[in-house]
This record gives sequence, structure tokens and C-alpha cells, in this order.
Amino acid sequence: MEQRNTTPTVIVLICGMFVAILNQTMVNVAIPHIMLDLNVSTTTVQWLATGFMLANAVMIPISAYLMESMPTKVLFASAMGLFTVGSLVCGIGPTFAIVLVGRVIQAIGAGVMMPLVTNIFLRIFPPEKMGRAMGMMGIAMMFAPAVGPTFAGYMLETFSWRVLFYIMVPLGAIEVLMTFRYLPNVLKLSYPRLDWLGAIFSTIGFGSLLYGLSEAGSRGWGDPLVDTSIIAGVVFLLFFIFREVTTDTPLLNLRVFRSSYFTMTTAVSVVINMAMFGAMLLLPIYIQNIRGYTALESGLLILPGAVLMGIMSPISGTLFDRFGIRPLAVIGLLITAVTTYQFTKLTSESTYSHLLMLYALRSFGISFIMMTIMTAGLNALPLSLKGHGTAAANTMRQVASSFGTALLVTVMSTRTNEHLAAFANTLTTSNPVTVENIANLQAGLAATTGLPPDVASAYSLSVLSGLAARESAIGGINDAFVVATIITVIGLVFSLFLNRPPTPARK
Repeated sequence: MEQRNTTPTVIVLICGMFVAILNQTMVNVAIPHIMLDLNVSTTTVQWLATGFMLANAVMIPISAYLMESMPTKVLFASAMGLFTVGSLVCGIGPTFAIVLVGRVIQAIGAGVMMPLVTNIFLRIFPPEKMGRAMGMMGIAMMFAPAVGPTFAGYMLETFSWRVLFYIMVPLGAIEVLMTFRYLPNVLKLSYPRLDWLGAIFSTIGFGSLLYGLSEAGSRGWGDPLVDTSIIAGVVFLLFFIFREVTTDTPLLNLRVFRSSYFTMTTAVSVVINMAMFGAMLLLPIYIQNIRGYTALESGLLILPGAVLMGIMSPISGTLFDRFGIRPLAVIGLLITAVTTYQFTKLTSESTYSHLLMLYALRSFGISFIMMTIMTAGLNALPLSLKGHGTAAANTMRQVASSFGTALLVTVMSTRTNEHLAAFANTLTTSNPVTVENIANLQAGLAATTGLPPDVASAYSLSVLSGLAARESAIGGINDAFVVATIITVIGLVFSLFLNRPPTPARK
């Protein structure tokens, strides 16, 4: 591609990614409002995030086939068009099921868009400039989370959460027009045969596994439906892997994992996404539902960290080009692990400024590795495998994001119920200390409010029940952050084995 064509191409691609990521970050802030408006639980509403990422994961392998079968311009415009239609469905959806369908339609478009953008960048920039190029792409990926939560919080103060989807419609339509005007056909077409059997196996496998994990939070481990779903998911994923390594035209070319360096960078990327996206869903629930802060305050809490990630993205790309991935990965994951551990100590008295500082520092650590780790892995592959590597890496990242979200929400829900049961076992009439404290509370309420003894007794029990529920929820969130910390430490251990990869053959 000629240099004069690079700038408008990059602008179109970054704008498309910005719109897609902006919507995702706004939805996270709106989760508590959607829960109340549509009367759904945490384990149900998390499917707006898990379902989105799952549909992403299913579409990303298929995108490798689409990129070799459809002109670049038509494919990108179609992906953006589907995202726009999905936004409209979410906005007008009267029930949770319809809103979830809209999110899946959005995800189909976004699932094609991300690997397509990455592949175009790989085509128009040489390997020695990929760090800076991915840094530019990272600006859009980090700037959207900076704007999204705060803007969503402001809009939710005045309007319904549906407005957050409505505003995506004109933005998506403008992006489609820009695509037809400025985006050239960059990728070469080879018209391969679609591996339908692989697509079916991957869809059933990923879907069943994540459904089982998400339902474990409400049904509990050991439930027949949960166990059956998880087992079916694992079995079909094994079928999928066998199919992909034995067919001549795989949906997802798993041979890229023969590169140990690509495999290791993908493993680090997986644990980063598991820990990051699950935590991004837990924090708004803690801030709004438990602490009572507004949606705007929730968005402002995330703003400094997101701005910091946007600023650091091109800097991290430049440092990567100069020093390689290992020092960035070790420093970034060390900061992320320490700050994630600090989130395991949340209480009902944790200050807003303390939470803001922790989230900003955690974002600072993630900024060193969010884009650079995937770039390092792709640079280790020959040019003929870069497209397959992009699809494989993005699939693993999206599956990890879905898995991490389902896992951490399940841990939160399960541990919240266990903490609440522990409170119930303690607050019984057989415990003399409990009986005495409840009696003192009842007497105090009757004396200060003038309520009759029986009314004061009922009110005091209601207060105790509310306090127990709140403390149990905080304990559940803390336990979920413990799991996120462990996952991050595993990534830190993996990062110690990363060095500069050998220069791949250009075949």
C-alpha cells in the first residue's frame, strides 16, 4: 500500500474500533440500572458481557475465512452494519432476552472487526514498526474506556440506559459511509472452503462451557445442568481441536501454536484478559449497588485509569520496539498483581479516593502489556501465518475474557451465599451474645424512635439482615478479587520465560 493511503485507512479503522469499544465500556456502567429495570440477577445480567464476548470468540475464527473470501471494504462495512443493527435492537428491546439478542448481533460485527483491523495493520506496517502501529491502535482501545464510563454515568443520571445504545446507531451509520469512501481493499482473497464442522464444534463447545460456568453462580456446583454443560463443553472443544489439526482447511489454524514463543505470549494474554474483564464487571456492582454511588461517580472512578492507559499505549509500543516484551510484561504484571490484591481488602468504609488510586495504578500496569504482548507473539510468526495467528490470539483473548467474567461472577455469587449462611448460623437464638446484642439494639431503637417494642424488634431484625447481606456481598467480591490475583500471578510467572523471538522466515 502506498504511504499516502495509510492515514485515511488508519483513521477509518481506529474510528470503527472506538465506536465498538465505547459501547462495551458504557454497558458495564449501566449493568446495575439494567438489573433493576429488567428485574434480573447478577448471574443473569452478566450474560450481556459474557454473551457478547462469547459471540466474539465464535466469530473470530470464522473471520479468518471471511477475510479471505470478501473484499476488505465490504467485510468491514458489513461488520459495522451488524453492530449498528444490534445497537438498535438493544435500545428497543422490551425484555432481557431481546436485549441479549441485540448484544449477540453487536458481537458478531465486533468479532469480525477486531481481527480484521489487526490484519490490515499487519499488512500496511512492517514488523519493525508494529510496536508503534499497535500503540496507535491502542489509543483508540484505551481512549474509549476513558470516555465511555464517564459519559455513560452522565447520561444515566438524566436518561434511560437505552440511550446508550441509541447513540451508537448514527455513529455506526457514519462509520459505514466512511468505510465505503476511504477504506481500500487491502487483503488478498483466496476463497477457501469453510470448515462448517469446526464452526459447529467450537460454537457448542464454547457456549456449553461458559453457560455451565455462569449458571454455577446461581445453581451451585454439583447441579446436574451445570455439570452436564461443562462436560459437554469440554468434549466438544476436544472434538474441535482434533478437527482443526486433521483437516486441510481448518477454521482456526492451530499450527501457529507450534511456535513456543507465540504460545507463551498467548498464555500471558489469556490470564491478563481473564483477570481484567472480570474485575471490570465487579467494580461497578460494588460501587453502585453496595456503596450507593451514582452511575456518574462510577464512571469518574474509572476515568483516570483509562486516560492513563491511553497515554501509555504509544509509549509502551515504543518501549517494546526498543527493549522487547519481557521487561514490559514483568513490570506490568507485577504492578497489576499487587493492585489487584489490594482490591481483596474492600470494606463498607473504603474511600472513593482510595479506590480511584488503586484502579489507576492497576490500569497503569495493564497498559504495559495489553497491546504489546499480542504484537510480540505475532512478530514471531512468518507472514503466511500472521492472519491465522491473529485469529487464534484474538479467539483465545475473547474466550479468556468470557471465561474470566463467568468465573469471577460465579465466585462472587457462590461466596456471597456462603458468607450469608455463615452470618445466619451465627445470628441464632442459641447464641447468647447474639441474643443480648439484638435485645440491646431493639431497646435502643424503641427508646430513640418511640416505636412499640414489637415494631422496634421487627425493624432491628430488618437492619441486621440488610447489614449481613451487604457484608456478605463485599466478602464475595473480595474473594473474587483473590482469584483474579492468583490468575495475574500465574501470568507473571509465564512472563519470566519471554525473550526476544527469533526472526521468522518470510514465506
